[in-house]
Amino acid sequence: MDLILTPNIDDGDGFYDELLTAHADLSKDESDAYNARLILILCNHIGDRQVLRQALAAASAEASAP
Repeated sequence: MDLILTPNIDDGDGFYDELLTAHADLSKDESDAYNARLILILCNHIGDRQVLRQALAAASAEASAP
């Protein structure tokens, strides 16, 4: 399985609104902790180490892009 980098979420805008709402009343530290928990839950759901490595590489590439 390969990492999907093209839009793949039904109602992406609606999901983004839900994500923002989940963070609405959180402090910066609480928001960071929420994101960490969410990332680990989703990584566990994916389960495929090759896909997770691809995601790590893609995130690193995005962080270093100008």
